[in-house]
Formats: sequence, C-alpha cells, structure tokens
Amino acid sequence: MSNLVSTEWLAANLGKPDLLVFDTTKYLPNEPFDGKAKFAEAHIPGARFFDIDEVADTENPLPHMIPTAARFEKLMAAMGISNASRCVFYDQKGLQSSARGWWLMRLFGHDKASVLDGGLPKWQREGRATEAGTPPAAKPAQFVADFRSERVKGIGDVKAIVASGTALVLDARAKGRFDGAAPEPRPGLPSGHMPGAENVPFNELFNPDGTMKEPAVLRARFSRARVTPDKPVVTSCGTGVTACILTLGLVQAGFPEAAVYDGSWTEWASRPETQKVNS
Repeated sequence: MSNLVSTEWLAANLGKPDLLVFDTTKYLPNEPFDGKAKFAEAHIPGARFFDIDEVADTENPLPHMIPTAARFEKLMAAMGISNASRCVFYDQKGLQSSARGWWLMRLFGHDKASVLDGGLPKWQREGRATEAGTPPAAKPAQFVADFRSERVKGIGDVKAIVASGTALVLDARAKGRFDGAAPEPRPGLPSGHMPGAENVPFNELFNPDGTMKEPAVLRARFSRARVTPDKPVVTSCGTGVTACILTLGLVQAGFPEAAVYDGSWTEWASRPETQKVNS
C-alpha cells in the first residue's frame, strides 16, 4: 500500500472486505472539541474511531505513550484488524493525528497502513458521503505484532543523541513554541527546544488544500533543515503526534524513515536535568 492514499482511491476501494478505515482525530488541550463526539456527528462510511489515548500505555502519566506489544495486539484484534487488513487512517482536521495511526501500525510491524491525504475536510469538500452515529462492535480478529524498536526513541536515546550529535532532531511544533516565544498548549510547560534541534513546522509540508506537498518540494524543505540521506533523523513535537507527520513526510521525500521521540517536548521540558534552548 502507498503511505498516502487519495480521496479518489479511498472512494473507489471503500467497502472491500480487507480494507478498514479509522478516524484517528486527537484535539489539543486548548481546542474545544471532542474527537469521538465529532466522529459520531459525521464520519466516512464504515469507519471506526481509533483513539490514540487508548492505543497507548494508559498507566504512563505522559500522554498517549506507546503501549506494550501485548496491549497493541489485544486492541487491534478488538477493532477487527488482522495481519491481512489494509488500514487507512484519517482525521477531522486534515492530516495531523492520522499519521500517528500510520506510524503505530508500522512500529508494530504492519506495513499495510496508509494516511488519507487531505483527510475528512477534503472528503467533505468533494461532496462525498458521510454517516453519523456509533458503529456496531467490530468482529474480533487476530493480530500478531512484530515490534520494530528502531522506529521509536525514548528520553535516554535522545539525551545521548543531543550529547553526541549522532542524529538530527527535527521538531514539528510551530516556530513560536520552538523558539520559546509562544506558550505551550499544556499549562505549566515551558516552550523552547532541544540543543541542536531543527524546526520544521508540520503545516509547512502541506498544500493549501491540506494535502501533502510533492516529494521534490518536501525534499527541498527537509534539506534546508540539514537533513541528509546518511544521517539518522529523530522527529519530535509536543506529544509524539505531529512528529509522525514529519516521519511520513521524510518517507514521501525519499529519505530514510525517521524514528519518533515518543515523549517529545512534553517529556523533555518536564525533566529538570534536560537543557532547554530559547532563541
């Protein structure tokens, strides 16, 4: 499967028995919306809600950190996902939290995962059908995970990277938050960035219609941020959601797949021993 699929492709393939569609919307704490409630108001026909706060380590105080392989297997099976399933992820804002669903599937060994380019807004602008309500429970399936540890980084890994410079950290947050000039959406968390990090705000990867830019344009943007094919990249953001957009963008641009720093700035900024840079 392609990492990105168009609305035309999805419309043509919707309803095929092996194709599963998921709304992966996650709103920030300062956004007055509830993803599940809005899903019930309107969603792509046949879609189910993929809650990244549940497909997570719910005992970790940090938001939506990755679950264990056993928990991931259990949750995927309950959602009707098998190792043969093709999964398409979209969100209500365009292309934001949907990349987290794509990345989670790949992290646990499932490459038959795609993101809907332009998301629900593009689907609705084109006059395509939606439905309301809560879908019935999925028919349980069997899913076996194959965890790929190289696709995720923890704070110990990132501390070592910052100290050694062996990888490039790309931060997906808005420039004001990265520079320390604008506040974080989570109360009490300072803004700023990790030493040596580069800023590529995730929305710079999109066209005006919310679709992802062409590979050559993405390559040029990442190159300006010092990305090269021979140096590993770790993506970061506020809580590990929009970082996945940068990872997706790098793949689309033809660069090696970047790892995601799962705790991201929320973890780094909350630790007293880590260095925070304002510039």
